[in-house]
Amino acid sequence: MTPEQQVDFWLGRLADERHASPHTVSGYRRDLAKLLRFMQAQQLSSFDALDPNRMRTFVASEHRAGLAPKSLQRLLSSCRSLFRQLNREGLLAGDPLLGVRGPKVRRKLPQVLDVDEANALVETNSGGKLAVRDRAMLELFYSSGLRLSELIGLRWLDLDLDGGEVRVLGKGSKTRIVPVGRHAIAALRALGAEAGMQADSPIFRGRGGAPINPRTIQLRMKALALQQGIPKHIHPHLLRHTFASHMLESSGDLRAVQELLGHADIATTQIYTHLDFQHLARVYDAAHPRARRK
Repeated sequence: MTPEQQVDFWLGRLADERHASPHTVSGYRRDLAKLLRFMQAQQLSSFDALDPNRMRTFVASEHRAGLAPKSLQRLLSSCRSLFRQLNREGLLAGDPLLGVRGPKVRRKLPQVLDVDEANALVETNSGGKLAVRDRAMLELFYSSGLRLSELIGLRWLDLDLDGGEVRVLGKGSKTRIVPVGRHAIAALRALGAEAGMQADSPIFRGRGGAPINPRTIQLRMKALALQQGIPKHIHPHLLRHTFASHMLESSGDLRAVQELLGHADIATTQIYTHLDFQHLARVYDAAHPRARRK
C-alpha cells in the first residue's frame, strides 16, 4: 500500500473498531495530510524512509509556516499514533520520532466561574417559552459536568430522576453514570412535565423533535450570560470546567473528579489542581500580613 492508502486504512480502523468520533478522525486526517505532503515534496515513497532527522526537518518546516506550538504537539501525537500502529503490524521497522520533541507549550489554565457567578447563570429566568428548557440545560451542565456532545445526545431513558443519576455516552463510546443534583432534577422534572418524557426522545429538542443544535446552545448561553451581566466568555465547556474546579476545591479527590468527567488519563484532570492552587494563592495574597501589597 502507498502511504496515502495506509493512512486511509488506519483512519478507517479508528472509526470502525475504536469508535473514534468524526471530529477526532478529521483531526488526525488534517495532521497526517501535512506529513504526506512533506513526504511527497521530499520524494519519499514509504514511511520506512522517514527517520528522526527528517521528522525534525518536517516539524521545523511546519513551525516556520506558522503552526503554533500546541498544534505542533498535536501533529506529532497524530504521527506517533500512526507510526505505533504500523510498527505493531510489522509495516514499519523503527520509530521515526525517536528523540524528536516539539516546542514546549505554555499550559493555559481554563477559565472558570466562581460560585456566585455559576449560581447567577444557572438560576437565570430567561422568560418566555424557552425558560424551562434553558434552566434544565444549565442546571444539568453545572450539576454533572457534561460535555456539550454528551448533553445533546441524552434521551429521557438515560435519566433516573428518582435515583439522581444520568447515563452518559462519552468519548470513545464509553458509558459512565454521573450523579444529578437536586436542583437539576427539579428543573428536568419541570421540563418533562412541559415537553413530555417519551423514553427514546431527546431531552433537549430542536426543530422537528431532533436533538438541539450545538450552536443553538452556545448562542443561548452567551445571551443569558449577557442578561446576567457576567463579564466572561460563557460557553458550554466553561460550566464543565467550573463543575470540575468546584468539585476538586470542595472534595480534594482527584480520582473521583476524573471518574465524573470521564477522563481516560488522570493527567488531563490534574489541570484543575493548578486552578485550585491559584485560588489558594489569591486567598493567601489577600490575607497573609507578609504577603499583602501595600
